[in-house]
Amino acid sequence: MATTELTGISAVPKAATIAAKRPGLHARRYTQLRFVITDILCVAAAGMIALWWRFRPGSGWSNHLFSTNAVIQQHLGFLVLFSGLVVLSCEMQQLYRGIQARRREDETMAVLRGITIATVLLMSFIYGLNVKTISRLVVVFTALGTAMLLVGWRRARRHRMISRKADGIECRNVLIVGDEQVGHDLLVHLSRNPQLGYVAKGLLSWTEAKSRPAAKDIPLLGCVDRLREIARLQFVDEIIITPPAVAEDVKKLTAAARRCGLDVRIVPELYDGLALHASLEYIGQFPTMAVYQQGIPAVALLLKRALDIIVSAAALILLAPLFLTIAIAVLLDSAGPVFYRSPRLGRKGALFNCYKFRTMVANADELREKIQHMNERDGILFKVTKDPRITSAGRFLRKYSLDEIPQFWNVLKGDMSLVGPRPPLADEVERYGLEHLRRLDVLPGITGLWQVEARRNPSFETYMTLDTHYVEQWDIWLDLKILLRTISVVVAGTGQ
Repeated sequence: MATTELTGISAVPKAATIAAKRPGLHARRYTQLRFVITDILCVAAAGMIALWWRFRPGSGWSNHLFSTNAVIQQHLGFLVLFSGLVVLSCEMQQLYRGIQARRREDETMAVLRGITIATVLLMSFIYGLNVKTISRLVVVFTALGTAMLLVGWRRARRHRMISRKADGIECRNVLIVGDEQVGHDLLVHLSRNPQLGYVAKGLLSWTEAKSRPAAKDIPLLGCVDRLREIARLQFVDEIIITPPAVAEDVKKLTAAARRCGLDVRIVPELYDGLALHASLEYIGQFPTMAVYQQGIPAVALLLKRALDIIVSAAALILLAPLFLTIAIAVLLDSAGPVFYRSPRLGRKGALFNCYKFRTMVANADELREKIQHMNERDGILFKVTKDPRITSAGRFLRKYSLDEIPQFWNVLKGDMSLVGPRPPLADEVERYGLEHLRRLDVLPGITGLWQVEARRNPSFETYMTLDTHYVEQWDIWLDLKILLRTISVVVAGTGQ
């Protein structure tokens, strides 16, 4: 089996991170739609609170205005108008461009400008139409409430992004092509602005001759000829090409990146027809143009995560009595902890603890070397049918896959999914070939295509082929089919 031999690059990066799913054009529009809907809900909430306060029972206004629904209907009509004006004003302030990241203070000022513009326009409509039944206090309180809610949810979102970025979640891994000043500045800028959601893995130079560190703490990973290799090992989602560069070289690199499934951006100065119809977008203070972006099924991925959360939460609640029964059985059967925590590699090489009920003696990991000669699987995989380390209770739990129930907690946390490739050990991944790292592009799963198709097949290549097929052919229906087939596999007791 081919192994990965690299110079200066680890096959399993020490500072592993989870990269966000590639937000192609459809995903960006979906994100913008979420922003718009959230803003509209904020306007509606602020407006309804202002209306209730102004026309609440017992107030002077309610006695003669609440006798008819006409006034309230007029207020609601203008609230709808105000919602539209807020959305248009926020769009004018570029608040719906997810990649248009800015400082917190700048974003707050943009929101306040947008609300001010929308309020002035609304008041102009009211005075222009001479509508005297609209309460000016309702308009003012709605505007103030909207401003507070819009600023509040955006700050909360920013804080959450920074927090998840610190944990390596929801980030995009990028390579910066070009080791001149612009490339260095962009790398430093991304490193200092975690709210952008980008992790700069390093620089690529255009030629091997220039593949040398140009400054301290600037990771120069190699030249563009090694793009496929470096991108796979660093779990890269996108490359950003910086000037200076030759247009023909950029075209060739763009074609190579597309074959690798990477998104491509260029920092201006590299037009020459490459991004004729691309709009200018900002990554922090750097203007970029999207040359190529892979579309993703954003709605299907959202459904997949929703299914993970609902099923895992329901399973942990409904199976609580069985959970307790198994825990007691494990404790009574042999000395040691109830749970076995196994460090595994997840999406984009992220390290996490995979939980199971303990099915072996407490020192099983130390005894593995002594039974290595009994391995029944090919290559990297390790499996012994009559493993002497397995306890009596553990053998029953494995037969019906009951030992994996705690992994629903991993799914709920987001470390795993219900369906996906099995999470590998770090020492296994160190022996992977370059093509095998493809299986780490998605979240690992409790069950998967290999488990329902070839669970007892000892072939490592079959194992990898099925996992790769799942990654490349995934859709939500494939997950549902695998889940249904898993039920019959578990009931049949095919586990070992």
